[in-house]
Amino acid sequence: MSPFHLLTCLHRFVLKASFSLLSCLMIFSTNTQANSLSNKHKASTNKPSNNYETYGVHNNLGCDKDNAYCLAPRSRNAPSNPILPLEWISDWVMFRVTKNYKDNPPPYTNPPSTLEPEDYSVSYGTTFYDANYLPLHGDGTGAMMVHYDKYCLPIFPIENNNYTCSFISLGNKSYFLTYQHNRPKHMPACCLFSSNHHAMRPDFVKHLNYDFLRSKQLNHSILAYSREQLTLHGQVLFGFAFHKAVSPDAFNTPGYQHPHSYFFSGDFNTANAPIVSQNYTSFRAEKPDPEQTWERISRMCPATPKPCQLFNYSSLLKTDKNKLKILPAGSGWDKIKSEKN
Repeated sequence: MSPFHLLTCLHRFVLKASFSLLSCLMIFSTNTQANSLSNKHKASTNKPSNNYETYGVHNNLGCDKDNAYCLAPRSRNAPSNPILPLEWISDWVMFRVTKNYKDNPPPYTNPPSTLEPEDYSVSYGTTFYDANYLPLHGDGTGAMMVHYDKYCLPIFPIENNNYTCSFISLGNKSYFLTYQHNRPKHMPACCLFSSNHHAMRPDFVKHLNYDFLRSKQLNHSILAYSREQLTLHGQVLFGFAFHKAVSPDAFNTPGYQHPHSYFFSGDFNTANAPIVSQNYTSFRAEKPDPEQTWERISRMCPATPKPCQLFNYSSLLKTDKNKLKILPAGSGWDKIKSEKN
């Protein structure tokens, strides 16, 4: 074969090989992009619907450098942030305020001195807290159980809240429990409230604004911290008050600023709970008993609890004609988006 024919054959071979390699690369690139878009679509469609933004109090969703990671600004004259004990237990009285709350906002005394008895209803419960607890599932740290006796948390569009319930946070997972003696129809014994909702940290107040006006109430005896967020459902209030004075508790601990109350927006329409206040009555730095608190999860929950449907509970209810009973929207706690500071 002449050199000319040899070069011609080699040239054709190289061109053919190059074209084949280029085709493979183009197909690989196209498939990679398609897979990437598919994965992004799956990630967006599979995003848990029960992850709720909480200004940094129960998770960091929506917190970034644009809003100072949900840290509330403090003026130079603002008091130092109170810190919760690492372990504590407290009973509380809950006031569901239905009247005259606009002119008489929380925090309230126990009972509310600015309201008439017909303006509110009363129920009871207990909170258990352990910041150092390490859950067996290994997702996050800390544990908290808020137990509502005979009247559950009224932030969901549920007409009859006369049932016992518990919210238990183990690490980053939060569960909702109900009990056989008064469990509502269609509610399971246990469901997963959120996969990203941890117990508030001892320094959680750093995410709330120091509320100068509310701190003037109750004869200036408290320090109030709050945030209000406008959602499509209206204004959502989240507030917490501490006693200003330092004092020990029944266990003769070193003095600290005891929590006074936790006040917040409830479901205005269906649950008829525009304002709710949990006033602490026996706050003490005591370690909770896991068997009476966190271990309820292992006793009452399946290995993989189904997601709760508390914010759209109306979809579970049916009329006599087997049609959905549409109830008004809840408090809006599931629609919060972290504001920019």
